[in-house]
Amino acid sequence: MKIAMLQGRDKWKRVFGPEHLAQLRELGELTLNEEDGNPSEEHARALIAGADVAITSWGCCPLTERVLENAPDLKLVLHAAGTVKPIVTEAMWQRGIRVANATDALGRGVAETALGFTIVSLKDMWRLSGETAAGGWGDGSRVREVFNLTVGVVGAGRAGSHYIKLLRQFDVRIVLYDPFVGEERAREMGAQKLELEELLRESDVVSIHLPSLPETYRMFNAERLAMMKDDCVLINTARGSVIDEQALVAELSKGRLFACLDVTDPEPPQEDHPLRRLPNVILTPHIAGAVNNGLGRIAKSVVSELRAYLGGRPLGGEVREEQMHLLA
Repeated sequence: MKIAMLQGRDKWKRVFGPEHLAQLRELGELTLNEEDGNPSEEHARALIAGADVAITSWGCCPLTERVLENAPDLKLVLHAAGTVKPIVTEAMWQRGIRVANATDALGRGVAETALGFTIVSLKDMWRLSGETAAGGWGDGSRVREVFNLTVGVVGAGRAGSHYIKLLRQFDVRIVLYDPFVGEERAREMGAQKLELEELLRESDVVSIHLPSLPETYRMFNAERLAMMKDDCVLINTARGSVIDEQALVAELSKGRLFACLDVTDPEPPQEDHPLRRLPNVILTPHIAGAVNNGLGRIAKSVVSELRAYLGGRPLGGEVREEQMHLLA
């Protein structure tokens, strides 16, 4: 079996360690892209020649008919990243090529980050740390435990569902809004399904795990943000476009809410953006997904998916044509 890795050397070296490359070589003949930077269509065409399996990632070009005609036996594309939209083409579906991504590996990191935001924000560590650094010693009167509270989860994809799994270790009520998850499935996950407005009114923490779609654009508008409880912690590790930032700034300026934002729209925000100055906002530079050593999760996922494919087992990250319109 021939395996072609299309992403540039600078990218695959960050994700795939020597152990992962050795595991891939145990499964087939591995061709690596030895040039840095994003491959052009012509370069991708040369790399993929004769391949049975292609590995793609961030920065790879679409696998057009011209690219694919050089790999008539290509059966599987493993995308070592999240959304497959940048690389998937109609020609792939017509040829019956299967596609799988690494959203589960990425989602775990996102969920863990959201949990970290949850704990640290409820503990009021951000404010207390600033006070102690300035010579004070806070009284902890605003500290809350992850106990006997309601945590609202908006979106139960890979990241949202793993966040729910992590929350089940705490004595909290978990409520979920996701139009694609039924009440029974929500109960199986350990959550109570609610409509979005009801979730916003009842939650002490709201964690957003939505894709960026026309249907989710600025879903968190002024009206919905106003529904949230005083002292609610709003966490967004998904996409900046799901929040109306102007409306959020207006609501945060009242001092009612606390926000942890790993994403903005656009990224980065302007240097003078109010979100950079408000005392009740924590901004991080899109680090919730896999970064640095966490990128190894993606490589591990790719190797696992290839082994599953060769063993005739289901692919955990498989993406089907009919799902494309729901993907970020």
